[in-house]
Amino acid sequence: MNPRFAGTIEEVRRELAADPERATPEQIADLVRSHTHGLISDRDLYDVLSATHAEVGGAGPLEPLLGDPQVTDVLVNGPRSVWVDRGAGLERTSVDLGDDDAVRTLAQRLAARAGRRLDGANPWVDVTLPDGGRLHAVISPISSAGALISVRTMRRRQLGLDALVAGGLPAEVVDLLVEIVRSRLSFLVCGGTGSGKTTLLSMLLEYADPAERVLVVEDADELRPDHPHTVKLLSRPPNIEGSGEITLRTLVRQSLRMRPDRVVVGEVRGPEIVELLMALNTGHRGGAGTIHANGVHDVPARIVALASLADLSPAAVTVQMSAALDVLVHVDRGPDGVRRVAEIAVIAEEHGRPLVRTVWDLRDGFTADAALLDARLTGGIGS
Repeated sequence: MNPRFAGTIEEVRRELAADPERATPEQIADLVRSHTHGLISDRDLYDVLSATHAEVGGAGPLEPLLGDPQVTDVLVNGPRSVWVDRGAGLERTSVDLGDDDAVRTLAQRLAARAGRRLDGANPWVDVTLPDGGRLHAVISPISSAGALISVRTMRRRQLGLDALVAGGLPAEVVDLLVEIVRSRLSFLVCGGTGSGKTTLLSMLLEYADPAERVLVVEDADELRPDHPHTVKLLSRPPNIEGSGEITLRTLVRQSLRMRPDRVVVGEVRGPEIVELLMALNTGHRGGAGTIHANGVHDVPARIVALASLADLSPAAVTVQMSAALDVLVHVDRGPDGVRRVAEIAVIAEEHGRPLVRTVWDLRDGFTADAALLDARLTGGIGS
């Protein structure tokens, strides 16, 4: 863009800052022509319109990054510390946001697009953007380094399981994952932050029978399975007065009254685990979800810890868990930053305790315990 129009963009931005929702392309074009007295070419007008729209109602200099189909995360640590993840780990960009005030203004503008305030009284937001992306932003006093922005983008096109094969996952393992879904075994996808849990779960849910009604419960609208009968319920945080909250736990209960064939919790991270286990134990087989855990063998302890938030004893949750869950799938990011399926395991019960047995892992392939999963698949449901 011609640098001589930088001042024009700033002047138009200030005029529209009070009401960015009314900043239509037509209004912006009229203001640009007015500020340039009509002395602007069509090409320059297009460039100025694009830049102004991004500044007024969009993500400003971050727009090209958020529009890149390869980018999954955009992280802003400061005016000249902008990072992206294109699937192979974080890399620093050359984007310059100006100064700390500009970063704060950008964070507030993004929050406003999602209908949330970001100020001294509300110094953080965690919200879904209109395009489906996920915004987390903090400002002082929470952050001593100025405003910090994290955006998880929404992929325009959902990858298919063929991409896993192309990425090195054996075809027979992909077939096994599909069969787990089609046999209506209940499963959890576990892994760390940014490991690809939600992406894999979305892929797998596409293989549920099209005639089945899939009820998805989430904090953020992230699961986008290409399934013809997916119904979504989204939680809601409390308002400024502390009222109006709708929790995942409440939504799981409501979902059971909506005639689901499968109940899916996008991310299990609280007492809603109790309702999910109860649902899986009362005829709603084939349910699924994701959970933060370092590996399949850490999942039982994680579930016990979450269930304790609902005052369920370890003994009680152990019985529920062993009866409700069939399979655990672990995903991680390798040293090269690439996300991959690392392990598949079954949950059994031994002497009243959940026992996790590895069926397949990335290093050794299939194990002798693969027969345990095969028996469940052959028998349909249960061991």
